[in-house]
Amino acid sequence: MEKEWNTRTKLVHGGTQRSQWGEVSEAIFLTQGFVYDTAEAAEARFIETGPDEYIYARYGNPTVAMFEKRIAALEGAEDAFATASGMAAVSGALISMLRAGDHVVAARALFGSCLYVLDEILTRFGVEVTFVDGTDTEQWRAAIREGTTAVFFETVANPTLEVIDIRTVSELAHAVGATVVVDNVFATPVFSRAIEQGADVVIYSATKHIDGQGRALGGVILGTRDFIRKTLEPYMKHTGGSMSPFTAWVMLKGLETIDLRVRAQAASALAMADALQGHAKLSRVIYPGHATHPQAALVREQMGKGGTVVSLEIAGGQTGAFRFLNALNIVLISNNLGDAKSIITHPATTTHQRLSEEQRAALGISPGLVRFSLGIEDADDLIADVMQALDAV
Repeated sequence: MEKEWNTRTKLVHGGTQRSQWGEVSEAIFLTQGFVYDTAEAAEARFIETGPDEYIYARYGNPTVAMFEKRIAALEGAEDAFATASGMAAVSGALISMLRAGDHVVAARALFGSCLYVLDEILTRFGVEVTFVDGTDTEQWRAAIREGTTAVFFETVANPTLEVIDIRTVSELAHAVGATVVVDNVFATPVFSRAIEQGADVVIYSATKHIDGQGRALGGVILGTRDFIRKTLEPYMKHTGGSMSPFTAWVMLKGLETIDLRVRAQAASALAMADALQGHAKLSRVIYPGHATHPQAALVREQMGKGGTVVSLEIAGGQTGAFRFLNALNIVLISNNLGDAKSIITHPATTTHQRLSEEQRAALGISPGLVRFSLGIEDADDLIADVMQALDAV
């Protein structure tokens, strides 16, 4: 029956398991272990566990399982594994499938920690990594070869908001048997069609839109049941990157409202991008959902909407950007995104500060660039706040 439900119904009821007490809100099974009736039952459980049988919270937990089932139903994935953070999801998905001698092709425009995993950690253990301009199909075509194990990219790049063609890259990867792994945070689970378009493994930082209220760290990896349970789960349960039951309960509560929040945020982001077009204090306004975005047609086809983040190029470089940030009254300076509260950050000195000046320039992260995550405040209030702050530049 769940498969026939529409999105908002899945987000409220999907994957729910009730105890004998018939609670309305999902129960938090705040336990690290489970009791067996007999020694024989314990032995049997360790040999093979069923869908409602648990051994240890690092391996699985009823509250965590509810979150995994609900997000899998939303994404259209066979299965999911919840992790302690978004980066636990990125590193776990990649490391669990790779070994020395494997070859990965990745988009160059990535979050700083993702770059570290690919460029520092994987290469340290003998994995060859080739970086390409993610928007250039010919670079993907040239880099993907027989023997390529995986490709990895952010479907919408952080923070420059370039959009990568999932279907085209997936076709190139699958032609040589490579696994397509995507970080889909900026697309959000609400606008995602990544699996339908060819992605094999989809990753989210649940810290962002899924929680949506700045309360907890979390991540989730989605894919086929075979990948999740045979490739990923053994690695995750032995290395300890699983989600806690309490965090899973927080994420379940976040999923109940994510569709409402994200659609409102995307509408505000489009209104903000419209209002700021041609502003004298801005060199660029970047929003995937706006007609001025160079990949606007791809965005319409791939996501339908442009997401919740706008990036702005402030005149005057870092000095101008800092003056703008410091003059804001409603919008908060912080390095998260996807929150119900509007948040803004200066990537060159925060999320991407570990990159060299040359690396940042190659990625389009200039000293004047700011990343603006729209919240659920009134759009007119946000626009007024931004306009008055630009007066300070």
